[in-house]
Amino acid sequence: MRSVESFDLQRYLGVWFEVGRLPMRHEDRDSSDVTAEYTLNDDGTVRVDNRCRDKEQEPVQALGQAEIDEEHSGRLRVTFLPEMLRWIPFTHADYWVLKVADDYGHALVGTPDHKYLWLLSREPRISARTELDFLAEARNQGFNLVHWIRTPQTGYRVTDEQLAATSG
Repeated sequence: MRSVESFDLQRYLGVWFEVGRLPMRHEDRDSSDVTAEYTLNDDGTVRVDNRCRDKEQEPVQALGQAEIDEEHSGRLRVTFLPEMLRWIPFTHADYWVLKVADDYGHALVGTPDHKYLWLLSREPRISARTELDFLAEARNQGFNLVHWIRTPQTGYRVTDEQLAATSG
């Protein structure tokens, strides 16, 4: 498996809509309107703010932090542990950018063990041709897409106010 050779973090930052993914235990199979927002922290790390609606349509958030691999800019190490526990060794996951569109409008991200894969877009919907192109790259890099989940997207985004209302 290979990550992109040239990666511009500044262009990658911002909001992404999840087009689809391979199943993972931390995300409901029936999650919808999944987004990920990446912002740069003062210390050079990246804040990862994942949001979605669960199967009951309730808002859910997972906050994490990513660090860029200094030797391979298209490779990040991500953790979703609470901030006070992020120092614990071996709690970061590899998150490799496998393909990114020239305009940074679409990205394919996966883990080197081929367990997890995400197709991301700046818009809630992408063309069938673009999706096929990116999924072909996933197959070329050894991903089995038999269990691929197409994420329902309406363009809706979970807000801070909705999260506050459900936690209070």
